[in-house]
Amino acid sequence: MATLLYRLGALAARRWPRMLIGWLLALGALVGLGFSFAGSFTDSGSIPGSPAQTALTRMERHFPEPDVQSAQIVFQAPAGRKVTDADLRGPLEATLEATGRVPGVSEVSDPAGSGTVSEDGRTAVARVTFTTKEKDDVPEGTLAAVKAAGEEARQAGLRTIHGGEPYEVSHPPVGPSELIGLGVALVILVITFGSLLAAGLPLITAVLGIVGTMAAMMGLATVFGVSDNAPTLAIMLGLAVGIDYALFIVSRHRAQLGAGMPVRESIATATATAGSAVIFAGATVVIALSGLAVAGVPMLTSMGLASAGAVAVAVVTAVTLLPALMGMAGHRLAPKAPEPGTRRRGFLLVIGRRRALRKAAHSGRTATMGVRWTEGVLRHPVRHLILGTVALIALALPGMQLKLALTDEGSAATSNSSRQAYDVISDAFGPGVNGPLVVLVANDDPAAVASTATDVEKELRGVRGVVDVSDVDTAEDEKAARIRIIPATGPRSEETSDLVSRLRTRMQPLAQSSGSYVAVTGMTAVSIDVSDKLSGALLPFVIVVVGLSLLLLMIAFRSVAIPVKATLGFLLSVGAAFGATVAVFQWGWLAGPLGVPSEGPVASFVPIIVMSVLFGLAMDYEVFLVSAMREDYNRRREARTAIVNGARNAARVVTSAALIMISVFVSFLFSHDPDIMPIAFALAFGVMVDAFLVRMTLVPAILALLGDRAWWLPRRLDRVLPHLDVEGESFHAPEPAAPHAPAKETARAGV
Repeated sequence: MATLLYRLGALAARRWPRMLIGWLLALGALVGLGFSFAGSFTDSGSIPGSPAQTALTRMERHFPEPDVQSAQIVFQAPAGRKVTDADLRGPLEATLEATGRVPGVSEVSDPAGSGTVSEDGRTAVARVTFTTKEKDDVPEGTLAAVKAAGEEARQAGLRTIHGGEPYEVSHPPVGPSELIGLGVALVILVITFGSLLAAGLPLITAVLGIVGTMAAMMGLATVFGVSDNAPTLAIMLGLAVGIDYALFIVSRHRAQLGAGMPVRESIATATATAGSAVIFAGATVVIALSGLAVAGVPMLTSMGLASAGAVAVAVVTAVTLLPALMGMAGHRLAPKAPEPGTRRRGFLLVIGRRRALRKAAHSGRTATMGVRWTEGVLRHPVRHLILGTVALIALALPGMQLKLALTDEGSAATSNSSRQAYDVISDAFGPGVNGPLVVLVANDDPAAVASTATDVEKELRGVRGVVDVSDVDTAEDEKAARIRIIPATGPRSEETSDLVSRLRTRMQPLAQSSGSYVAVTGMTAVSIDVSDKLSGALLPFVIVVVGLSLLLLMIAFRSVAIPVKATLGFLLSVGAAFGATVAVFQWGWLAGPLGVPSEGPVASFVPIIVMSVLFGLAMDYEVFLVSAMREDYNRRREARTAIVNGARNAARVVTSAALIMISVFVSFLFSHDPDIMPIAFALAFGVMVDAFLVRMTLVPAILALLGDRAWWLPRRLDRVLPHLDVEGESFHAPEPAAPHAPAKETARAGV
């Protein structure tokens, strides 16, 4: 692979104008096709074939609902007043009439007639039905007109809140906070390279890769169901890995230019060596993200595949577009040579400087911060190993209390009117009103349906955790009936999940004795099934990731200890990330400064996504750091010296890459999207812990304690495992063909 990458890099360096023009044309065509055939992203959180989803689909056949959007208007009277008071009832009815006259509104319910007035009479809820189809967005003008229709009620003293899906605030994939994160990444790159030109190349390639990824996603959305969370996650990961992968290649190129290598040769060699490591690292991330499809949840599958596609595009961009850009930059990417010393007064000072320069020239090494840190770890490896491990375990302990659920309107920011309506309804009618359950009874015999539904209704009134049971609602064909249940707890609470399990257990004997189909359904039950499915897929996914980690690293480093150590470090990093997530999003630590909208369970897909991404990133840092140590060890056979020299060669790049990752993830943390925020926080914290505590501290300590045993591999295992050159260590640039002497010079030589 290194030879192929060398040829690709050499071609890009030699023919960089054609490569850039070809890239821009291909990107333009992709963007044009993407916008021409752009589809819409879906917000479905169901699992085809799950018990609740199957029952919901069956219920919709017997109880067809109009394919339209709907919203809620919540009226709340001042403290000590009721909405039925004479001076408030008139403005409320006038608001309902004005709302019904708004173009695009088909129906408005009366709270008094529909029974949606709270017991204390202070709160009333009206349902607004639009003419817009359920999958389409209600026009902003219609939503604004409905809000304006409530002006008379507000002037009368009624608090008027508009809620429901049409009034939910959408979060764009990229906003001001993400742009600030890119600015921070640029500053880090400038500090790393000391050159604005070199710092700009990784940003250019990462942004162009994201543009291509988004265009492809928009086009594919017309054919496949793509979750509305997938673009944000893909952009976040594509930017982070795109900048980092380009950083690794540009760093290698600049180091080679500083050593005197010609530009084209350096570009080809950097693409062959660092590019090989980038492909290996990117492949691990793509495999882990693609593995999310195993869970069988369409929403998670689309998020995983979209993110994997963004990472794959970042890899392709780094090994094709970046070499062309480096070829265009030419010698301007070479690090600046130190200025020659000037005369200074003081004979002793001049002598001291000359001695220092001779010493540095003789050693050929400089004590960077990474080297000093590594040497400090090596002086007391046992102490650092114990303290680091204890700190990671302490950070991971809160993760044992991680609670999962799918997000809903109660997860949004309190400034959102939809969240305000959710909270007022919960306080006035009980938290279960926001997440009702439905028991469906179906049978081809109408008499069996009526008899079974009556028995189910009686059984439900004695179930713990149920505060209200509606009357039996029979379908027009009399082959199905449904009963609405109001739980005592909210839709995201663990008690509601337990209630669904109890209801299914209680309904099973009735179904068996009557021969009827009896199932618990409703959107709350569907969300609970999705959450349970994701939670159940977590342990198998951990086993697959751990096994894959051991295998890949054993192949890459020809060692037993290195993979075991790396995998244990990865698990500690993941545990620490989960522990910090619990502390912030469930316990509320630093929730205010970080802008966390609500405390409670995090989205059910957060752990499995965080594990897959952190796995790939942890393997990246392990490869770039330990491969430098292994290369030095193979050359010198001195374990301790190899650790220091490896840190000297890779610590600066790994540190810069980690800081860039953290800045990108933190920028998405402030997007205030309840689905993305915990992922961004967990990834930022996990990268920080993994890069600086695990890879930069625990890895040198363990390698120092193991010595030569760290690089041991049994002979039988060595023969079985395939050989994989991660960084192109065995690569040798092809010798250029000897130029043919001109005929005249040959003749003269003969004379």
